[in-house]
Amino acid sequence: MQASFFIAKRYLLAKRKGLFSMITTVIGVAGVTLAVAALIITLAVMNGFQSDIKKKVIDAQAHVTIYGRFDGDELHDLRDKIAENKKTEASAPFVLGQSILASKGRTAGVAVKGLSAKLEKGINNLDKSLTYGSWDNFNLIKEGEPPAIVLGEELANNLDIWLSDEVVLVSPQSAAGAMGVLPKMKKFKVTGLIKTGYYEFDNTMAYCPIEAAEDFFGYSGAVTGLGIKMRNINDSPEEAVALREMLGRGRVVKTYEDMNRNLFAALRLEKFVMGLILSIIILVATFNIASNLLMMSVEKLRDIGILRSMGASPSVIRGIFLWEGNMIALSGIAIGLVLGIGISWFVGTYPVIQLPSDIYYITKVPVDIRISDILLTAFVSYALCMASTVYPAIRASRISPMDAIRYG
Repeated sequence: MQASFFIAKRYLLAKRKGLFSMITTVIGVAGVTLAVAALIITLAVMNGFQSDIKKKVIDAQAHVTIYGRFDGDELHDLRDKIAENKKTEASAPFVLGQSILASKGRTAGVAVKGLSAKLEKGINNLDKSLTYGSWDNFNLIKEGEPPAIVLGEELANNLDIWLSDEVVLVSPQSAAGAMGVLPKMKKFKVTGLIKTGYYEFDNTMAYCPIEAAEDFFGYSGAVTGLGIKMRNINDSPEEAVALREMLGRGRVVKTYEDMNRNLFAALRLEKFVMGLILSIIILVATFNIASNLLMMSVEKLRDIGILRSMGASPSVIRGIFLWEGNMIALSGIAIGLVLGIGISWFVGTYPVIQLPSDIYYITKVPVDIRISDILLTAFVSYALCMASTVYPAIRASRISPMDAIRYG
């Protein structure tokens, strides 16, 4: 093994007679370097976008959400049980319903969420997403004045709504009156605009005081759900299972992943496909290593014959070429990892690539470098590179000493 390593190192570092052989070695190292760097950068950027989207979703939602009607006493008892759980941090009731928002002759379907601004602040970061207006006096309802409502910024822009404008919510539930059965309508005053960065929320959500939502949807003191924040977000699936067993049938318990299953599944699939495609680029780069070793077996044919005549076994010859491929692979992988991590850090730290904020809600490319991706990339790259050295090594070890000396 030591003899094989020594000779392989001399072959790799010694001056070549032909310029072509040296160029093929450089191309072999460069091919692996660029492929590894491209894979590291791509995975880091995709991880960054996934983390950014996940953060936007979590900032606007609870970790665990219970859907179902709860009256006053039942809600109080449930919140007490949740507060006693060491894994949970806070809970907040809400009223959720579908409605039509009308303003200035324009209409849009919206999801109306009635909440307590103080309690909601404990389970998500919705309060920090307010771009215009204020949460002050949000839950204060004065007689004779319309209650407050906070709209998603995209929704407000589409309907040409601004602060202090009055809007009308039209409930699909009808109400009986002197003129017969009519849709239930209620006037609200816009006190704030929210920009979470997640288009689905910003274009469809409207937030109002929980008491106003109870009256509008006709729940008379009851709520339609409870949001829960976990101390550790990874405990969400386990807590959801426990709550389902405790509440029984008729109540639906979902985690933030359950409510965004398609989105997270699409992101995971996209990352897998991109990783697979770039792994094929690494596979292409390994052909450069194989061709370089085959060229060397022809160039060093006479040397192989001399080594065999001096008593070197076929295993020693195989070892020389395996070590040769191993050094090319490790050099390319090491340089590629440094290059990929360096470029990823630079792109994530400095705004060298500008993104349109109206589309992505961010101005620079998000980057998340993960040790697991680095190790997996290095392992797959090394395995593919070493697989490419097997055939040239076996071919060189089968060369006849007499033929090598005669025709070398």
